Amino acid sequence: TLYKPVNGDFNYFLQPNTDFQFEVNDIAYSGKSNWSLTDIQPISDSKEGNGAAVKLISQDKKIELTLKYLLYPNSPAIRKSLIVKNLTDQTAKLESVDVEKFEVVGYYPVTFSWIYHDYGRRRYIGPYEGGKQDALIIVHNMNWEQGIVIGNEATGVMKHTSVFWEAPEICVGLTHKNALYPFRKWIEKGESFETPQVFTMVYSNQKIPDEILNISVPDFVRNHMGIRLSDLKTKPTFVYNTWEPFLVNINEKLIMELAKAAADAGMKEFIIDDGWQDNYGDWGIDKKKFPNGLKPVFDYIKSLGMKPGLWVSIGSASPTSKIFQAHPEWFVLDKNGKPTSLQQANDKERFTACFGTGWYDYIKNILLKLSVDFGLEYMKLDFAVVTSAYTYDHTESGCYSSIHPGHKDHNESLFTNYERLWQLFDELHAAMPDLFIDCTFETMGGTQLIDYAMLRHAEGNWLSNFEGAVGEKTDIRIRNMAWWRSPAIPATALVIGNPQMQDKDWEMHIKSIAGALPIMLGDPRKLSETDLKKYRGYADWLQLMEKKYDIMSFRQDLPGFGEPAEGMWDGFQRINTETKDGGIIGIFRHGAVEKKRLVTVNWLDAGKTYQVKLMNGEVAATLTGSELKTKGFVANLEERYSGDLFEISSR
Repeated sequence: TLYKPVNGDFNYFLQPNTDFQFEVNDIAYSGKSNWSLTDIQPISDSKEGNGAAVKLISQDKKIELTLKYLLYPNSPAIRKSLIVKNLTDQTAKLESVDVEKFEVVGYYPVTFSWIYHDYGRRRYIGPYEGGKQDALIIVHNMNWEQGIVIGNEATGVMKHTSVFWEAPEICVGLTHKNALYPFRKWIEKGESFETPQVFTMVYSNQKIPDEILNISVPDFVRNHMGIRLSDLKTKPTFVYNTWEPFLVNINEKLIMELAKAAADAGMKEFIIDDGWQDNYGDWGIDKKKFPNGLKPVFDYIKSLGMKPGLWVSIGSASPTSKIFQAHPEWFVLDKNGKPTSLQQANDKERFTACFGTGWYDYIKNILLKLSVDFGLEYMKLDFAVVTSAYTYDHTESGCYSSIHPGHKDHNESLFTNYERLWQLFDELHAAMPDLFIDCTFETMGGTQLIDYAMLRHAEGNWLSNFEGAVGEKTDIRIRNMAWWRSPAIPATALVIGNPQMQDKDWEMHIKSIAGALPIMLGDPRKLSETDLKKYRGYADWLQLMEKKYDIMSFRQDLPGFGEPAEGMWDGFQRINTETKDGGIIGIFRHGAVEKKRLVTVNWLDAGKTYQVKLMNGEVAATLTGSELKTKGFVANLEERYSGDLFEISSR
């Protein structure tokens, strides 16, 4: 098959290509094996995808393979998955799956291509083996002005994407059997397994891949991937969480006081973090801290006009909990056959449950009851279920039990426990369609790890625990992380903790976090009435911008402003590229010498006239979309560590 952009040359791929490769019972099957074509059928999905399913039978008659291809309107994306069916009388072991496998021509692509890895943000030259942070990679040849986007929708530590690694090839799919976290799936007689999808985009006539990363990828993710954020009728615009500085030291009186102050500051969501429960696992309420239970607390939060949320460790139980005492067989076993904590090595206070056991139904019922009892609209679900963000020993992962019904062995548990987690999220959403699930990076199993698999089953990801009261150091971490993960990942999915409300530089915290999901922690009781009024001004402005422009569905790089760094200027834009009515931009001076910068804005309607407004409504400039792109306006920031938010409004 020929794979190239509709217009222009494309010099990357050899003809023919391997197309795919996997192993069944240690025997390799690929597009270059001998197959018999048995059927081709049209297929579609619920997000406007249309394509074909190509069914093949292997020469040895042991495997039926279906290749599924989907294309989407006004998108260069081609989405692909494999369905492997076991035609033998024995259980089949599937491993080392490359859903896509492209051979490239010699020398030029391998020698001169920039490999934009780590969410398309870090450049590398030479053989590259991707990992858990590589949901998106772009391979770009600056001389040819050509490249390919590689999106991997596999979960967490199960992603495998390699570029020129062991051969002049590009491979994307699931981890190989020699990886730190090897994928394995046992397929019973007559049963089938469908791989996670991958997507690719080829392009030409692009000096740099900025437009692909800022427009083509987000458009596909937002409109066609099937992410949960796109299904939310109302997205969060200003969230408060109790974690820092209180940690687990919370009680009814404190929460009531914090709720009142947070509401006065204009917060729209109020999340009670760790510390409300009597133990991990049973998830009863600590009656010493909350003698009247949580219902009056949440009723009070709702009476203040805020949506209630709650933290739960989704896969943990203390050894003294009733559930662990009753069902120790539901818990992860280490390589020595002992219950263990995947969250933290040698943790004796919490054991990790295995989702391939009765724990699944137990925790589902707990979460449903909490949601119904308290009318929850936000759940922060935390702690490791497959592997830890904090471990250096890859053997401390998954479950080594050979009798748990959800997996046959350790390798299979890595994949199936993720899949059961997503199934649980889907069941929670079926019961509560507007529930915002915050699946933390600790649950994902990697530091600041977020990916497309998570986005299809959860709305957000508690991405970090950055120190939240250290002035400009907090701000640069927030803005850098938002830049790093987006626009490959939707910015509103980035729950970047922990900026604190009472920090002396709190206004810069809000301006910085406006480029992601606006969330604040800290102690709002320490704010003056004047500051609370200012906070409400920011909260109301962000909500108005969301209402006018749907800014929480968009984020792009601000032209000419790169990665946030010391001694530099940085910025972001959240322009609605579908309506082109406008949006917001953020501009920041982080220790830079120059006080003024020319600011241009991309992806507006060239013929429309726009006003650039400060938050107080003052008009800073009036320009057409074409002029904003080519001429721009001058921003002036007198303080070395400062920033401004602007509205871009069509007249």
